[in-house]
Amino acid sequence: MERKIDSYLPFILKSINIARIENNTILIGDRRAYPFKKEFVACHSIEEVAVAIETMVTQGGGPMRAAMVGMLFLAGKADRGEIKPSADIFIKAKERLQITRPTNTTMARILEDLVDIICKEIEIGKSLESAVQGYIDNFQKEYEKSYFTMAEIGSGLIEDGDGVLTMCFAETSFILTIALALEQGKNIKVYSPETRPYLQGARLTAPCLMEIGADVTLITDSMCAHVMSQGKIQKYMTAVDIVTSDGWVANKIGTFQNAVTANYHGIPYFPLAIDPDMTRKGRESIIIEERDPEEVKMIRGVPTTRPDMKAYYPAFDIVPPHLISGIITPKGLISAYGLGNVYKNWGKE
Repeated sequence: MERKIDSYLPFILKSINIARIENNTILIGDRRAYPFKKEFVACHSIEEVAVAIETMVTQGGGPMRAAMVGMLFLAGKADRGEIKPSADIFIKAKERLQITRPTNTTMARILEDLVDIICKEIEIGKSLESAVQGYIDNFQKEYEKSYFTMAEIGSGLIEDGDGVLTMCFAETSFILTIALALEQGKNIKVYSPETRPYLQGARLTAPCLMEIGADVTLITDSMCAHVMSQGKIQKYMTAVDIVTSDGWVANKIGTFQNAVTANYHGIPYFPLAIDPDMTRKGRESIIIEERDPEEVKMIRGVPTTRPDMKAYYPAFDIVPPHLISGIITPKGLISAYGLGNVYKNWGKE
């Protein structure tokens, strides 16, 4: 019997709740409001989608889905004659969406693919909306297959009685891993750091894990080393925003310090990477998004310090390969040092 991925996932990770088109409007699930409310932000243009991504309406893997739906929306407008079906319009839309999250190279590559498809369809005068929808449908199908493969690997690494530490909102790859471990009857505990200043761990990860029936404990970002020293953690698992061909991993700020601490305590770190980027090599190839420092000076709009205080906000950090026990990918559990060899035919299969 075919497994339906949505049956394992919490509300905000079901694809229809990440982003969809309804009544000629793009609806993006507002993760800023969760878990207190289940709301959507309405967008009517690519610019509004871009601003929604930049203002953290959606994050993690959400911007990728929102960007694809945004291009679908634009393709529909072109088919209906509401805008001119010009390659330049779609290229500008792609460029605007790509700069919203510079660390998210998977989204950037997908947008490149979509624009290539759209430009070819414009030349031959076919339906742009149908072409984009076909790409999205096929992409979703392949990604769901990859998520199950990764979750099976991840759940196999988790032993009965384990404590598992994560960081930020590891989304489908991690949530599905925990769901399969629970389905296998394993008694596990998950520890979720709060992830300041946007509190994705507190607002997204922990409530989503509760929704699927996991035993989850919320901790502050500064508690990880202490919790590890108490013997409560046996595995460290996160998603990643980018993995280079030689095994450098970038994820939400705080991931690196936890990897260092895990290594000190002999705890293996297994990042989950659905789409390693073979076009990048070394830490210098990773662009770290630096967000407005003002965001560090408040939590959910409430100031936490003086208004004239200096602040700094790199949104991601980078983990070197020697701190990684193995990278969980759709192609298997791979050494960070062997990733390039396994993926050497990336894009040619």
